[in-house]
Amino acid sequence: MAKKEIIQQDGWEIKDRNYYLSGPHTPLTLTIPCKHTRKHPLLWFDESIRSQRELKYATNQSSVFVDEQKGESTMGHITFKDGVLSVEKKFQSLQKMLSLYHPLKGHIYEELEPQKVADNELDILEYEIEALNMARSLDIDQCEAILRVEVGSSVNDLSSKEIKRDLLLFAKRNPVLFVELAKDDNVQLRNLGIKATEAGIIKLSPDQRSFTWGSNGKKLMTVPFEENPYSAFAAFLKTDEGVEIYKSIEKKLK
Repeated sequence: MAKKEIIQQDGWEIKDRNYYLSGPHTPLTLTIPCKHTRKHPLLWFDESIRSQRELKYATNQSSVFVDEQKGESTMGHITFKDGVLSVEKKFQSLQKMLSLYHPLKGHIYEELEPQKVADNELDILEYEIEALNMARSLDIDQCEAILRVEVGSSVNDLSSKEIKRDLLLFAKRNPVLFVELAKDDNVQLRNLGIKATEAGIIKLSPDQRSFTWGSNGKKLMTVPFEENPYSAFAAFLKTDEGVEIYKSIEKKLK
């Protein structure tokens, strides 16, 4: 297969370009402004002259800047069909209007850039591989801790194989979040606190402001205002006082 020739002018690549609507809705047709009006300002700030320049797309002009256009202008239309607009490389003024100067770029439409798409897809695939490898190497307690973030207390009803299966599916579906959770020490500590509460080893007060021992009601800690109680408990278990409590809870859970 012959290598595609890349033609550039002052850093601008001469090629066919595609644009797509980036909003949540894709109408059958959408025409965006192609010339400056009071209702639809179409201006571009030129830093070299520190001034706004008026834009107008005309099919018989080589420039989209009004101050560079000569003679009568034949107005063009900029219309997306089914959310897409394909512009051949021979229409350089329209491409530059859409790629470089139009104020709606980045707001209602974007240029499709295959290299960026490929880079993003590669990043996602690499994250997915990392997440799946991590999921396979975790022990069942770590798996349960991470999966609890995703499915809540229903993790208690799952068998070990079901936990492993669901964790792999979670890692594949949302690899970035999975890797973050797998590297977060607090996830496992929060899980310990939840399991200890469910087992009655510790108790969380009805107002969720304090933890006590389940056996004698002795207060362990006060939950700071507006903090998640189990996140606060996880942080507490990292303190000098909390380390001994962590060891005690871990023994009781076995």
